[in-house]
Amino acid sequence: MNANADAIKRNIRPTGTSARWRALVLLAAQFSACVTELGDPQYVGTALTMQTCLGFLLTTISIELIPYFVKTVGWEYAFAVLAPRPFLGVIAMLRLRALPEAAKIAQGRR
Repeated sequence: MNANADAIKRNIRPTGTSARWRALVLLAAQFSACVTELGDPQYVGTALTMQTCLGFLLTTISIELIPYFVKTVGWEYAFAVLAPRPFLGVIAMLRLRALPEAAKIAQGRR
């Protein structure tokens, strides 16, 4: 049994890759909120659809690539390829925060 599954059974918070994906899932809601608040109302539905599709596409590609990296670098380092995605999400949010449009989000609070 893997460590994260064992931790979940014992009600312990999983760490590592699972925690990174959890951070990305939390950011996904923020990105959706930004699309609805900042996007042109005429295209919000399309933008949300595109965002969801791209998210699933990136997830599918990640899932397909992990076995290749396991063979190449081993289990210890294979999941490191997933780390940039949440990191880039945080950077994107910080860049958005610096823009004047950020005042439209969260009722102007930063």
